[in-house]
Amino acid sequence: MDKTIIGIFGLRFSNLEALRGLTKKQFIKDLISGIIVAVIALPLSIAFAMGAGVSAEKGIYAAIISSLVCGIFGGSRVQISGPTGAFIIITQTVIMQYGLSGLAVSMVIAGFMLMLMGAFRMGKLVRFIPSPITTGFTAGIAVTIFTLEIKDFLGLSIDNMPVKFFDKWSTYAQSLSQINYQAVILGGLCIVILLVWPRLNKTIPNSLIAILFGTAAAYFGKLDVSLLGDIPKTLGAIQMARVSTQTFFDLMGPAFTIAVLIAMQALLSAVVTDGIVNSKTCSNTELFAQGIANIILGIAGCIPATGGVARGIASAKNGARTPVAAIVHSVTLFLFLMFLMPFIRLVPRCVLAAILIVVSYNMFNMKTMLGYRRAPKSDLAVLICSCVLTFAFDLVLAIEVGMVLSCFLFMKKMSDVTQVESWKYITDMDYEQQDEGLELMEVPRNIRVYEISGPLFFAAADKISDILRSLNGNTKVVILRMRSVPAIDATALNYLWDMTVSLKEKGIALIFSHVNEQPKAAFDKRGFTQLVGEESFCTNINHALEHAKSLVGSE
Repeated sequence: MDKTIIGIFGLRFSNLEALRGLTKKQFIKDLISGIIVAVIALPLSIAFAMGAGVSAEKGIYAAIISSLVCGIFGGSRVQISGPTGAFIIITQTVIMQYGLSGLAVSMVIAGFMLMLMGAFRMGKLVRFIPSPITTGFTAGIAVTIFTLEIKDFLGLSIDNMPVKFFDKWSTYAQSLSQINYQAVILGGLCIVILLVWPRLNKTIPNSLIAILFGTAAAYFGKLDVSLLGDIPKTLGAIQMARVSTQTFFDLMGPAFTIAVLIAMQALLSAVVTDGIVNSKTCSNTELFAQGIANIILGIAGCIPATGGVARGIASAKNGARTPVAAIVHSVTLFLFLMFLMPFIRLVPRCVLAAILIVVSYNMFNMKTMLGYRRAPKSDLAVLICSCVLTFAFDLVLAIEVGMVLSCFLFMKKMSDVTQVESWKYITDMDYEQQDEGLELMEVPRNIRVYEISGPLFFAAADKISDILRSLNGNTKVVILRMRSVPAIDATALNYLWDMTVSLKEKGIALIFSHVNEQPKAAFDKRGFTQLVGEESFCTNINHALEHAKSLVGSE
């Protein structure tokens, strides 16, 4: 195959390559897998769209378009893309503030961000987002989804639902007299089915059984519950409104959040499916394809989509090994949309709410949350902060604060690790220390040796100042042993520079022992090596002591 077809910007479109060796037997397996996953995806796509505050067809078309584009151009052979619960809160937030056109613009921006991430080989950078943040905001999203679905689950008719989390629950409390008990009972039975059915049968999706049962019960039992209603077979034209410069920059935050969520979920799902089918995802290609898909979805007026763990696992475990499954999934969903809408319109909203409530329960992952009880307190603080900010305020703020808090706490840990300790003279030791059988070095009293361990960066740079304060009037040479210093930054280098100048003014020589590669490169680039003198950099402590003794004379 021509390289211009299977690659762009140096990215390999491995899915196109995978289609070259497709056998008839494997095609049939992929065909069956694609149909099964489409059955799973249909109710979830509808539920996620309704939860996000848009019409159901936007969720279905999001699954159709994204799975087709990523199936052809993506980097994961069996991953199947579509809308997920993680986008409900950010989608609702953007729509409430900027309307559907604002969501479209933010998705297009996010799509270009993803394409740039792929083109610049940034697929591995997603791992730099700490686990407590991802776990925290995922749990926060779960709480938000649960809160949003209480209205339909209870069958409440509330015209103006508040935006803020606590105001929603206050409104629910004031509307308890309007509860539709038929909707509650039907939704409750569907929750039981959703939780119990997987133990009885793992082949037929539990969401499909819940929808079939709930729809049949409402229709034949003539229950007074709100139904999904007609679903358009085509997408309405979205007006890509001309946004001002200020609005464009305001949308950069939500767009970045959407891009990060897409990247994290797509690559996480790909890792899971790789383990099942023994393959390796081209992460940068996958990000590039997800970017293309979400640009198209934004222009089409749909909701964001990415790789879903549940769909990917279902695809892999049902025999899929090539992108054919994703393509079949897309075509099957389109056929469902064209021919099954007269039946889908009868689905009760309380049933869809029940599906999303169970989704939120699974997203919350109580086992993982409880596991953080034994984690460091700093990680627990980041998790709780990310979770609470997500449902109490918004996801963008949660990620921003979580990242800043994680960075500060990490710097605190690293600064605690960094130590500057002076060697002790044998005459300064107590008898127990002298009798420990340590191999001691002979060091004259006018030579001071300081052992530095840990990274020297701005949060720990002030510890260098302790060296000057600890010197006495007899000191002629200072040796800094830096074998345990892996890296140094500009702030710490400035401290060393000032200390060197101060030592020169006092007539005290400075010698470095065992400077590692990165600090030495930083010294050379800054001109610090010339300030100290190349001869003052020794390969080990023995050479450093010999050089120091030659400067002061043996005593």
